[in-house]
Amino acid sequence: MPRKPPQGVERTVSGPVRCAIYTRKSSEEGLEQPFNSLDAQREAAEAYIDSQRHQGWIVLPELYDDGGYSGGTMERPALQRLLADLQGGGIDCLVVYKVDRLSRSLLDFARIMGMLEERGTSFVSITQQFHTTSSIGRLTLNVLLSFAQFERELISERTRDKMAAARRKGKWVGGIPPLGYEVAEGGGRLVVNEREAGVVREAFTLYQERGSVWAVAEELNRLGRTTKQWTSQRGQPHVGVPFSKNAVRWILHNVTYTGQVRYRGETYAGEHVGIIEPAQWELVQGMLQSRREMKPKGRWREGMALSGLLYCGNCEVAMVASYTSKGGRRYRYYVCPRAQQRGWKSCPVKSVSAGQIEQAVWEGVARLAGPAPQSGGMGERVRQAVERITYDRAQKLVRLKMRQECGGAQVDMALVRLGHGEKRGRLPRITRLMALAVRFQELLRTGTVQDYAELARLGIVSAARMTQVMNLLNLAPDIQEEILFLPEREEGREPVSERAIRRLPDMLSWKEQRQMWDQLRG
Repeated sequence: MPRKPPQGVERTVSGPVRCAIYTRKSSEEGLEQPFNSLDAQREAAEAYIDSQRHQGWIVLPELYDDGGYSGGTMERPALQRLLADLQGGGIDCLVVYKVDRLSRSLLDFARIMGMLEERGTSFVSITQQFHTTSSIGRLTLNVLLSFAQFERELISERTRDKMAAARRKGKWVGGIPPLGYEVAEGGGRLVVNEREAGVVREAFTLYQERGSVWAVAEELNRLGRTTKQWTSQRGQPHVGVPFSKNAVRWILHNVTYTGQVRYRGETYAGEHVGIIEPAQWELVQGMLQSRREMKPKGRWREGMALSGLLYCGNCEVAMVASYTSKGGRRYRYYVCPRAQQRGWKSCPVKSVSAGQIEQAVWEGVARLAGPAPQSGGMGERVRQAVERITYDRAQKLVRLKMRQECGGAQVDMALVRLGHGEKRGRLPRITRLMALAVRFQELLRTGTVQDYAELARLGIVSAARMTQVMNLLNLAPDIQEEILFLPEREEGREPVSERAIRRLPDMLSWKEQRQMWDQLRG
């Protein structure tokens, strides 16, 4: 027997009651069937509307079906179309099978009800007897919505707990598999994709060799490697793209490649096979950590007045600000980024002392464009007068290109003008040995020499002595860089003796090396 329609739905004037039916199902499971849950909801709603035909109720032909969309959000295509049609004034009554089919969020439901009331549109749930034209009806509706939202949150908590338990057991809980893996048939586990795994191994090996995320990305792109190619459950293909710095960094930090899984900061043994050996993983993580510790912090960059103006004469790229700290004192430098990314031997310019080149530029600008104004200082005067500064280490000069309003002249300044007029000192012995070790490593890498024995013959030293020198390459990268930039000295004892530093390369932990280095430098 047909039920009585909710109070307030009847039209006060003659004409049909245009009824829109909205249906929703949270998951995509079963939607491929000839008669699914959305069809069942719509059929029940059509039968109910048909029972109210004597009141002028008619079904609108538009289908508002959202299959595979959660009720916790309003970002649903059919719902958005429904709300747009509602604003257009083409709907008199909204019919759903159950309240939670429309929304499981009290806030979202309140918004929808506000739109309905604004347009004078009624709301009907065919399995729950209430109406929205009275205070008790609205109260009943809110109570039902509260339970719907509670049920949704309860389901979410259970899902999170289940995923956490699966993670602790090392299972794969879904999502896009990382480069190097595919999801096994039936899900729940990753299997190695050997072609992609080779790219991952290349990334780790390249980082060990070059120590730069940018350099790894450039080399992988040069070799034609791409990121993960995959297809979504809906059949949408996603092609691989060239590697960016962030894509490489994500690979290098991903513990999945060691056969483990990470969940909320904790690491658990995974069910999948690792691609990277633990020893290589630890080595790369140590290198990444050292780079983070070396990254400049604070406001020191504000003192680098030539940033954006100074260019490497060899690579034609803007040199970047950097520094190293020794004995509590900070030494500023401008560094060629190509040398940072591809290795110090890739650029003959490498770096230049900030204080020295800034002094030379101050003198040149003061001579060509006048002294600095009372306010702003010499740094501001340089930016007003100079268009570009080039540092050419090979020709031992600094080149100033003045702005047009300052004459547009190009002036070359000899490198001997750098400094403070003092007699040049001598680099510490340990600095010269470190530079030799770097040079010898390059000879070995390029195949110019075959082994340490050949290096020893060329250097006219014993094999044992050559081993001592090459052991310096086992130091932490930041210690190596600090040794290379030790200041020159004219006389007096060495800042760090070679004999004292021989113990450091034998320490496997870079943390222990740094502690010992700090003691030696202190």
